[in-house]
Amino acid sequence: MPDPVWLVRPRADGGWDYVSFQSQPGVEPTGLSTVEMREGSHLPPQMPLLKHRHQLDPAEAERRRQRLQREGGFRCSKPLF
Repeated sequence: MPDPVWLVRPRADGGWDYVSFQSQPGVEPTGLSTVEMREGSHLPPQMPLLKHRHQLDPAEAERRRQRLQREGGFRCSKPLF
């Protein structure tokens, strides 16, 4: 997965729902890398609202990204903030 990946979808109130994926360095003692998935919303000019944060293995993060794009109505975007 390229780093970082942002997915967004517009909301009826003019704001955006977002999901971002960012690789995290390996954690001792295993040294395995993880991907942090952040879910939230943003209605400018307010501060973004972080709703959920998950640590996933890279394969699971890719499956979730594909499902959000296929079933959740999200599309790739530049970072919102």
